Amino acid sequence: MGLDFTVLADYRGVLALGAWWTAVLTLAAAALSLGAGILVALALLHGPRWLALPVRGLAGLFMGTPLLLQLFLIYFGLAQLGIDIPVLAAGILGLGLHFAAYNAEVIRAGIGALEAGQAEAARSLGLSRMQAMRHVILPQALRDTAPPLGGNMIALLKESSLVSVIGITELVHAAQRGISETYRPFEFYIAAAAVYYVLNLLMEAALGRIERRAEASR
Repeated sequence: MGLDFTVLADYRGVLALGAWWTAVLTLAAAALSLGAGILVALALLHGPRWLALPVRGLAGLFMGTPLLLQLFLIYFGLAQLGIDIPVLAAGILGLGLHFAAYNAEVIRAGIGALEAGQAEAARSLGLSRMQAMRHVILPQALRDTAPPLGGNMIALLKESSLVSVIGITELVHAAQRGISETYRPFEFYIAAAAVYYVLNLLMEAALGRIERRAEASR
């Protein structure tokens, strides 16, 4: 049949909408994964045993099982139990919690790499344990772990394509809609790949700027 990229013109709105929802999904899940990752890391390092043990178990569960299965459980499994989560929220929750487990390990390592004397110095200045963590320890740990955390965000962007299986009209889902109507998979998948590449470059540029600012603040 040959290639005919002109068919994409009639679906540019659909693809643009898919790219938009991919960006929204990625940014929301990235924010959730970072915030939850910080909380998990703090619970593992400084939380009481009754809290640290189940948190460790849940984190291991998210790291040790496929993301696709987690999305199915959150969206379809919880609905069977009477917990009906909107599809977009389910996608954000699944991606965010999955990568929160990986971010927690990175942040925990970053906190552990700092000198213990810094916390003691902060306490000697009158800061409470939580104030020392918030104003002294955690900012340094996040600054030092910016590169691996950024790598996790890039991986999150790529893995966001999996949410198409639960019906979110992100980029892959939008491409599949065009394929179902035109029977031209090559053109639409190439278009989707090109958009993902552009989004990846934009995210890398943003993360690179954050890393440079973090280095400058040392």
